[in-house]
Amino acid sequence: MIQPTLFTWIIIIFGVVTFLPLMVAQIVMLAKPNSQKTKDIIIGKGEDWRDHTHFKSALSFAWADWLVLFPLIAVSTTGVILGQWWGYLLWIAAGILSVYFSIVFWVMEKEYTYPTCGPWAYYTYYWGFFLYWGIAAVVYSIMRIN
Repeated sequence: MIQPTLFTWIIIIFGVVTFLPLMVAQIVMLAKPNSQKTKDIIIGKGEDWRDHTHFKSALSFAWADWLVLFPLIAVSTTGVILGQWWGYLLWIAAGILSVYFSIVFWVMEKEYTYPTCGPWAYYTYYWGFFLYWGIAAVVYSIMRIN
């Protein structure tokens, strides 16, 4: 059994702060994909989708997150809290996915998101927190398993 440490709880809390607002926004996206409320939450008040691909990619990521990433984070975090090695192994998988999605969004969205929200918001919540959580989960898990 691998006992959780203060760092374990910091990564867990940071993950909740990072992913919970995204989960809520994506529930709205999945429930009412074409609504103005969805556009207001996902891309900004009064904004419209840049094109059909922008809409489809947002909807695809919402489905992928709810079907793969969020369950993986929930199960892995439960395992980590219980001190199970498999929890840390699954945390590595969730962290890698978070880093992967961060790279994809860096390429796809930076030119649109960065100018509208500025460097502080972009390098924290809009993009950075997901990357930082992923790196922290992977590195910490590897250290704890070894």
